Amino acid sequence: MMSSDNPVLWEELTWEEIPNALAAAGHAVLLPCGATEQHGPQLGTGVDTSIAEAVCLGVSACTRVPVLPALAFGCSLGHSQRWPGTISLTPQTLIAMVTDIGDWLVASGVRRLFLINAHVTNFAPLRCALEVLRAKHDGLMVALIPTAEISPRVREACFADADDWHANAAETSLLLAIRPELVRPEKLSEADDPDRTAGLQFAHPVNRTSRNGVTGFPSRATTDDGGRIFSWMVEDLSARVRAGLNEAPPLPHLWKP
Repeated sequence: MMSSDNPVLWEELTWEEIPNALAAAGHAVLLPCGATEQHGPQLGTGVDTSIAEAVCLGVSACTRVPVLPALAFGCSLGHSQRWPGTISLTPQTLIAMVTDIGDWLVASGVRRLFLINAHVTNFAPLRCALEVLRAKHDGLMVALIPTAEISPRVREACFADADDWHANAAETSLLLAIRPELVRPEKLSEADDPDRTAGLQFAHPVNRTSRNGVTGFPSRATTDDGGRIFSWMVEDLSARVRAGLNEAPPLPHLWKP
């Protein structure tokens, strides 16, 4: 069930208010991780950031866990420069950014960091940042959760078009529900482009697998489907976050000098 409460926004809190906000939320924060990249002829370039941010705001309203300002640039090298609009960081830059953010969060009292990622190829750099942060800060727990894989029912909906999806029916439906101004409805019927990656041994860039930057069938998108998927994302991620607020490492720190 969606909450009617307002989300807790880090950017709106003063330094005096942040300690109490963290104490009330298990010393946890949500970091929406998105991207700025082409999403076919039917969607604006802010799709991934919009999804990550909207989901985190919904979860914050349900859990009171503060939401950090969204990362609007990600690792989008695989989209090539074939289509205008993509602005990519290198993996090394994204790792450094998230590691720096994590260092400062620890100094502010954060002990649980949820990286909520809506762009597939952010995953590897974010996982590297997770490794660095937990090695540097024994008291910090970091979770990396892709929005498309929050739960089995969300994954089934997001991957319905194909395994290698992008700007597909699910993403287009989500944007119809949460950011309709990013959708060009007149382009939906001509935007479909099938997944060509089945059986391939190598990971090819999007300009070598898609004719128009799409992989999937956005013509099948509906606002109702988008609303349903979004509600699942918020409900199921809220449950995971609540579970994380009470989680501790299975064992104490056993290393001795």
